[in-house]
Amino acid sequence: EAVGLYNLGQSCCLNSLLQVFLMNICFTRILRRITVPSSPAQRRSSVPYQMLLLLEKMQCGKCKAVEPTDLACCLSEHRVKLFVQHDAAQLFLTLWNLLKKQMKKPELVEELSDLYTICIQEHLACQKCSFEIKSNSTMLTLPLPVLDANSHRLRTLEDSLQYFFHPEELTGQNMCFCQQCGRKTTFLQSMKLVHLPQTLTLHLKRFGFERSSRTHKLSQSLPFPQELDLREVLTESQCLAEDSEKATWQYELFAVVAHSGSTSFGHYCAYIHSLTEHKWYCFNDSEVCQVSWDDVKCTYGHSNLCWRETAYLLFYMKKHPQ
Repeated sequence: EAVGLYNLGQSCCLNSLLQVFLMNICFTRILRRITVPSSPAQRRSSVPYQMLLLLEKMQCGKCKAVEPTDLACCLSEHRVKLFVQHDAAQLFLTLWNLLKKQMKKPELVEELSDLYTICIQEHLACQKCSFEIKSNSTMLTLPLPVLDANSHRLRTLEDSLQYFFHPEELTGQNMCFCQQCGRKTTFLQSMKLVHLPQTLTLHLKRFGFERSSRTHKLSQSLPFPQELDLREVLTESQCLAEDSEKATWQYELFAVVAHSGSTSFGHYCAYIHSLTEHKWYCFNDSEVCQVSWDDVKCTYGHSNLCWRETAYLLFYMKKHPQ
């Protein structure tokens, strides 16, 4: 059964992300094969090991919720602050880096990377000559805008994906130095998709900065589908992957981490599709209940209802894993 996690004091963000990790069967298969640290001190400070203990505690089936105290204390040893508000995208990256750093077996590190890592090629082309710069990089999440450059609302998640990969002209203060021209010139910047992982994480950029340098929340509606086929969303010029890889770019929504409230006072919960029961659940700290797809759609967002739950992180899984 789905088991909740008690809130230790502003730990809703951590709880939501832990549920997303531990409900992912592909991730727990890796977690169960870690090397158990030899000494008690090493075990206390090992994030993968403490996460494994928490998973086993949750799977005992004796309680409706358990306390992630030992894991939280372990994280605090690695400078993850407790009893403070976290940004889910930043905390997700922090947890991922700690897991990857502390998994001793190289094959597990590689499997973890294959499970979550996105590969992108950045392409810069001088508009005055033929000078080009190409560089590949990896990222854990795709940061997708909710608004375009003119502050107009993007209608759907598919529109947001296309906008992210749309070429941008770098002019004015954004001009780059061209080695061939010997001066700053206008460049065309484009991003091309090279590789997609088994679990694709999309970060909806809902927190922006105002002129006063204060953050504000963008609650505009951005509908997202249950099934996402990247082959239909992106054009040929927006990806460099081979046809054999593109054939596997069909995804199904696995989880949504939603935020309610404002930037200064908020709450996180997770909506997760059980891979074994094929049902949607809402994980709200210690409270877990079965929900419908209509309940999940309520996290699309609404500009006039800023305090309502709004999707912040989307996790998609490949429909036909190898």
